[in-house]
Amino acid sequence: MSTSVLICDDSKLARRQLARSLPDDWDIKIEFACDGVDCIKQITKAQPEILFLDLNMPEMDGYGVLAAMKDQGLDVLTVVVSGDIQPSAHQRVLELGAIDFIQKPCSPEKLAAIIEHHGIRDRALRERLSHSLGEQVDPDVRDIYQELTNVAMGQAGDLLARLLNVFVKLPIPNVNVLEVSELNMALSSVDTNDTTSGICQGFIGGGVSGEALLLLNDSSFKEIASLMNYEGELNDKVELELLMDVSNILIGAILTGLSKQLDMTFSQGHPIVLGQHRDVSELVQSNKSRWQRTLAIEISYGIENHDINCDLMLLFTEDSLKTLKFKVAYLLED
Repeated sequence: MSTSVLICDDSKLARRQLARSLPDDWDIKIEFACDGVDCIKQITKAQPEILFLDLNMPEMDGYGVLAAMKDQGLDVLTVVVSGDIQPSAHQRVLELGAIDFIQKPCSPEKLAAIIEHHGIRDRALRERLSHSLGEQVDPDVRDIYQELTNVAMGQAGDLLARLLNVFVKLPIPNVNVLEVSELNMALSSVDTNDTTSGICQGFIGGGVSGEALLLLNDSSFKEIASLMNYEGELNDKVELELLMDVSNILIGAILTGLSKQLDMTFSQGHPIVLGQHRDVSELVQSNKSRWQRTLAIEISYGIENHDINCDLMLLFTEDSLKTLKFKVAYLLED
């Protein structure tokens, strides 16, 4: 299935140049918008997955488009392509929700580097997968799961913030029903260009069981060690200890927060190392026998002003779904 791309620029020449600069091996369907007003109409109508956006345009400029998208909840991966190279312009578009800024004229090599750096192809596919799978979860039930997780992940984020003396960015949890073959595509915050280390920990209680999976980009270890005042040399053993410390905090707090809200007690198994310094797909593939079809709740933690990102995913067994639905049913009653 083709990825839908929208190119918005008031110059026909610029639109065509950018379209010709996109990778030849990328299966895409391209649409064009000639100004900001047209862009918002196209986004609302066609719902593109990726937007390449100019800044200086009549009717509504790129800043106005980004602000309108934010106000209207239009979620599109947006890369700004502009001749305005002021640092303040770059910063402003990022604050408004763009994922990157490319200076005009944009060469195919530069554009390919941006696409690869952000994993834009994979991210678009994950968004499509998320919307498709999300239809399998009743909206009211999904809302309950998200709210329960919001409370629990807030407690976990607070513990991590206190430990590292940082501000932890809390996301909106993703709730989907997944097949194991789709699991690696659902891990949205893990950089597919970076190797990853992971830990899995089982839990069970009150008719509900599953596993908590925590993945941390290897590039995060240096900053975590610094924040934890570790001054020695980083090696596999030290990184594993740091990974264990982070997973103990996040997994323990999440499960405690959920168990209190669901009025059940979870017993936790011993953490199991899924692997170190490996691609996400390799970690999932080598451990796929551990998981089947599952309710997955994904939480992507980030730390402000630090290159630290980790994915925490709760994988509930299919047998647990009936119990979970029963537990939350009373919350939906009038």
